[in-house]
Amino acid sequence: MPALSPTMEEGTLAKWLVKEGDSVKSGDLLAEIETDKATMEFEAIDEGVVAKIVVPEGTDNVKVGAVIAVIAEEGEDASAVEAPTGEAKPAARADKSDADAARKDEVEAEKETPAAKPDGAAAGDRVKASPLARRLAAEKGIELSALSGSGPNGRIVKADLEGAKAGAAPAAKPAESAKQAPAAAPAPAATGEAKAVWYDESIPHSVEKLSNIRKTIARRLTEAKQTIPHIYLTVDIRLDALLKLRGELNKGLESRGVKLSVNDLLIKALGVALEATPKCNVTFLGNELVTYHRADVSVAVSTPTGLITPIIRDAANISLSKISTQMKDLAGRAKEGKLKPEEYQGGTASISNMGMFGIKQFDAVINPPQGMILAVGAGEKRPYIVDDALGVATVMSATGSFDHRAIDGADGAQLMKLFKELVESPLGFIA
Repeated sequence: MPALSPTMEEGTLAKWLVKEGDSVKSGDLLAEIETDKATMEFEAIDEGVVAKIVVPEGTDNVKVGAVIAVIAEEGEDASAVEAPTGEAKPAARADKSDADAARKDEVEAEKETPAAKPDGAAAGDRVKASPLARRLAAEKGIELSALSGSGPNGRIVKADLEGAKAGAAPAAKPAESAKQAPAAAPAPAATGEAKAVWYDESIPHSVEKLSNIRKTIARRLTEAKQTIPHIYLTVDIRLDALLKLRGELNKGLESRGVKLSVNDLLIKALGVALEATPKCNVTFLGNELVTYHRADVSVAVSTPTGLITPIIRDAANISLSKISTQMKDLAGRAKEGKLKPEEYQGGTASISNMGMFGIKQFDAVINPPQGMILAVGAGEKRPYIVDDALGVATVMSATGSFDHRAIDGADGAQLMKLFKELVESPLGFIA
């Protein structure tokens, strides 16, 4: 299993693009792998024949470095190649740091699953078993304590579950039973593992397994709200001049097949505002503060598997037509799960636009390690003071969420003020 992103520790083998017996060469696509961010294609680095597919497609939680298939070398008899059996072993890493990481993972796994006792584990004791074996046993209702492990040091692996029947654990010995802690509060009926959150199963419902992307979103946003003190600053912005300019620009760009969206112009305006207010273009590191000298704007895109933020690099200094072209390409591939890691990892600040859904105003959660995110609502006709007289204008609300550890309210207010001025006088940021 390859590491397809810097943060990837495990992945889902979504689909095999080859079958046993197929010949492959360097660069051929072998499989589609779902990482913690996207679904990516895995390419062969050597040529040969696919001798054995070890991990079937659809398998979750495959550790980076685990053997997922065996390729026979040129001239080697594919049928004679010995494929790993049972639990996949970690594959050799490319460099020392990766090897150290693999060894650390093995050590942590051993800590979590103490060695099985020679005479079998008593009730209440932990049984030494691989994570995959534990999951399969839970699904099939098999008691691990009733099995003998064939893995290293008696560890129970997947192969040991084959042919095993579901059943209750052996009765605990009297002496061992006496040592057990007092009974806890009644637990839900056993269905493999106790549920962390209770819900009413009597209500008609369906249960869907979380994708790796959704798991990552849940983890990162929980961390963001728990660890980052958010401060929210909202401004109302008149859009009439921006909409007029957009219409004129689109007439000129029509022959080139480019059509600017309002969001394209807002990305550009945010990039210019960030470069002009560098105190808001930062990352908080605890004892240090990183100030970026370029505005790379992450743009929130909704996909079938969850939210992802492809990046417009150097948004302040590239043309609107280039921003538009890049966004259409990035958004399209994001929804297909085809983004490369460098296209969504990084960024110095984010923008999230829910105006197309008619949302008037909302507060977005900061995307760590960035220091701010801009939430944009819908443009709508509102009563508005124009030239000291009450009139009607197209107005939108924009809310900046700022990391108050790194960005003072006054600095955030300065960015929001400048962003408002740029949008209301758009010739100032396209020049």
